[in-house]
This record gives sequence, C-alpha cells and structure tokens, in this order.
Amino acid sequence: MTGTLTGTAVDVTDLTVRFQSKRSSTTALDDVTMRVDAGEFISIVGPSGCGKSTLLKVVAGLVRPTTGSVSVHGEAVTGPQRNIGFAFQRAALLEWRGVRKNILLQAEMRGMDKARAAARADELIELTGLSGFEKALPHELSGGMQQRVALCRALLHEPPVLLMDEPFGALDALTREQLNAELNRIWRETGTTILLVTHSIAEAVFLGTRVEVMSPRPGRLMRTLEVDLPRERDYAQVMTEPGFGTLTREIRELLGSTSNH
Repeated sequence: MTGTLTGTAVDVTDLTVRFQSKRSSTTALDDVTMRVDAGEFISIVGPSGCGKSTLLKVVAGLVRPTTGSVSVHGEAVTGPQRNIGFAFQRAALLEWRGVRKNILLQAEMRGMDKARAAARADELIELTGLSGFEKALPHELSGGMQQRVALCRALLHEPPVLLMDEPFGALDALTREQLNAELNRIWRETGTTILLVTHSIAEAVFLGTRVEVMSPRPGRLMRTLEVDLPRERDYAQVMTEPGFGTLTREIRELLGSTSNH
C-alpha cells in the first residue's frame, strides 16, 4: 500500500519557472522551496494566475524548471512521472466507455497486470460509492460521480503521490462538501500523499494537514499554516471548531492583502 512509504515525498528546492516567448518573458514561480512528508495532505491556495497549477505540473514532470530542482521520493524529476496520480478539474472521461472501463484505461496505458488492475478497480469503486454504476456511461452520471470515476482512475496504480488541480471547482457546494469528506476518508485509508490546488479556502482547511498560501505572480510561498484538526473530519463538526474559523480568516486576510499589490 502507498501508506507504507516514509520520509520526504516531494522536495521542491529554489524553484523558478519562467515562460519565454519571442515577445515576452513571464515568471510564473519564483524561488519556491517546499518539502512534503509522506502521507501529508497539502492544500495550495493563492490568487488566480499565481502559478499554483504550474507548481503541480513541475512536480509531475510536465513543465521543466528554469532553475532549481524537484524530487519525488528521492528521485530527481527530469521528465513526466509515471508513478504519480493526477486529477484535473475536468473528469475527462471517454464518453463511450462505462465507469469500470474508464477506470481501467489507466491500466491499459500502463500495461498493468489485468487481474491486479481489475481487483484494484473493484476496490476503488466500492471505496468511492460507485457500486452499481460499473457500466454506466459518463452522460448518465452527475458531475460529482464523474469526478469520483476520475479519482478512481488516478488512484488505480496506487501512486505514492496524488496531484489534484481544482478537481471539485465546477461542482455545486453540497456535492463539493460530500466529495471533500470522501477524499478525506480515501486519504486516511490509502496513506497517499496529496497536493491539492484549490480556490476554496474552506476546502483547503478542511482537507489539508497544512495550507501553503501563495503570492500573486510571480508565485512565491507567502505563508505556511499548520492545520490542527483531527485526521478524520466531518464538515458539520469541523465548521464549529474555533481553529477552523481562525485559519480561514487568516488565509482570507493574507489573500486580501495581496490584492492591492
């Protein structure tokens, strides 16, 4: 299981990313250093365009650093990382494939052992409450259920690190809360290290073991806030915790202070 891994899961050191075109140069990230221990859940918040998604793409090996370095479980990231999982804002399911076959697409692309992949898919379907919908096509599913399928697909190969880029951003508030609670449970049960980019301050605090607050572009890490809440979290209960309100207010103030710059 992924939870058996220990030590530093993600190590970002002095990372700067500059995008160069013939006409201009844009610095997306500037001198970012961040270490994530195995099993942590890191929420990343910041203004639009501050480089949050770029940071995930660098960890995934999809964008190369201009300067600095990134490693995942001690291995330098020099190209696309096959051992991680990535969940995007859009579920991006194949319309002609049912739930189970969409999940197993990951196995086909990776050449995974078929029996092992099938057993893992069934386990994830049960874990995410998709039992009974194995053959349902994407257009027959709600947005929340489509995101559950995408999450299963991202977790199929038991990645030690899962990157999530605004995966619940397009969902209604109630569905989003339900999936937040679901994700908290999956994280506790799998031990996967998760880095989540979100624009929702409440979501960031509810899910994270710590929250990284980024500045406007060029993105820098402005503040690291530890989340002192139990690992098992219930929305109704967490919302009444004094610590929850204090943290959300502090993050809102930090982000508000950047809007004048």
